[in-house]
Amino acid sequence: MIYLDSSVALAHLLAEDRVPPQRLWGEPLTSSRLLEYEVWTRIHGRRLAGSHGESVRALIGRVALVELAPPVLSRALEPFARPVRTLDALHLASMEFLRTQGQAVELATYDERLAQAARDLKVPLYKL
Repeated sequence: MIYLDSSVALAHLLAEDRVPPQRLWGEPLTSSRLLEYEVWTRIHGRRLAGSHGESVRALIGRVALVELAPPVLSRALEPFARPVRTLDALHLASMEFLRTQGQAVELATYDERLAQAARDLKVPLYKL
């Protein structure tokens, strides 16, 4: 299962310099419910809801979202091996929650800080 970070989702939606490989979209995708908020905030911030709204809804609709339930939030309150940003802590806690449920998770991200924190937790990175 591939844990989709907003940096990859936004690169796909906004056709940035780095675009994820087409094979990614054939994989089972999951993310925290945060993905939805991060993507829409960026889309609205750029005033692109009219032109990109359907694409955003389609992308979010194919991702299994992990809710910010008490076990996820509790883990995010604990320390990580290195200092992390708040949203990264919530994403990392979501990945750890999935792993405690027996899921094998690979992280798809362009965010080097998140990638390094995931490596610290022994979460493999999806090759983009």
